[in-house]
Amino acid sequence: MREVWVVGAASNRYGKLAETAREAATRVAAEAIRDAGLEPKQIGHTFVANCFGLTEHQAHVGPLINNGLGIPEVPSVTLESACSSSSAALHEAFVHVAGGFADAALVVGAERLGHLDTMSATGYFAYAADYPFETKNGATFPGLYATLADAYRHAYRTTPEMFGAIAVKNHANAARNPHAHFQKEISMQTYLDSPMIASPLRLYDCCPFSDGAAAMVVAAPDAFPRPANEPLVVRASVRTGAVTALQDRSDLLGLPSTQRAGKEAFRRAGLEPRRIDFLEVHDCFTIAEALALEDLGFFPRGSAARESLEGTTARDGRLPVNPSGGLKAKGHPVSATGAGQVVEVFEQVNGRAPGREVPRTGTALTHNVGATGGSCTVHIFSRR
Repeated sequence: MREVWVVGAASNRYGKLAETAREAATRVAAEAIRDAGLEPKQIGHTFVANCFGLTEHQAHVGPLINNGLGIPEVPSVTLESACSSSSAALHEAFVHVAGGFADAALVVGAERLGHLDTMSATGYFAYAADYPFETKNGATFPGLYATLADAYRHAYRTTPEMFGAIAVKNHANAARNPHAHFQKEISMQTYLDSPMIASPLRLYDCCPFSDGAAAMVVAAPDAFPRPANEPLVVRASVRTGAVTALQDRSDLLGLPSTQRAGKEAFRRAGLEPRRIDFLEVHDCFTIAEALALEDLGFFPRGSAARESLEGTTARDGRLPVNPSGGLKAKGHPVSATGAGQVVEVFEQVNGRAPGREVPRTGTALTHNVGATGGSCTVHIFSRR
């Protein structure tokens, strides 16, 4: 297998799009290709993530994006893996480039739900759960993650301030991120005063519905030895799955798919968690960030939320987590989320994150989950 680099990346600002997801995807894809110093004709394959295109009456969006880029003859595929869709797309691009099936591949994720009302958007999100046993019986993701948070709270005597510290930290990071949906800080008191959504989760425990698009170019260094930017070396790309429905799990204090993906990613990269300088993890709710840090091996079980309160995961802490603001505050445009995590790593490594720089950028990890852990993708990156 060949070494694989990420050589260009781009994102729009998350929030509410005036254009379609297809238009936004084409725009950021063109920006990522230019950022890589390449021409569209040098792309050998396009991997597109788009879960909810049918809400805009548009499926089969990959060829349309390629048409807009002037490369209609390039093969494309559209992937759906719930919230981890564009992370799955990166994995497929990695496999194609590493295996010699393409010298350069485009990964783009885009989603637009801002034209829907809250109830409709919540319903579309809930289709990613077990529909007959969870969604059809009234369970939405706030309720499902509240179940995980309640189990965690009782097992580890977690205080509201511990979850609140995750929200406050991520809003502080997003306030410095021009790509973020919520570019504002919040105080702990603001968090504590926010209404309860699904006990014990408050309003500020929950990520927003966001529109957005993000893209990257993946290439083989033997084909493009002089990249326009400092590349990200893909040290590991791992996907796993697990039992989807919560009622079928034996343990609600972690996500088995994350545990397996993290362990295998560190094995393939030849690294240990202590060697990672910073990371972007899936924090659709504050409990998700705490579980991810424990499942990946950065903290013992039951301690991650407490570490957040103590400042360990702050941007200038021992282990910076979600310097972008995470899904919690940067936003969660579903199919663009995983690609957006890699955009943050790319910008940090290339000195394009003014005001939110992390102290060290030698190694980084991105972690993205589909639904409540039915699927998971972990990537580990390093400098050359």
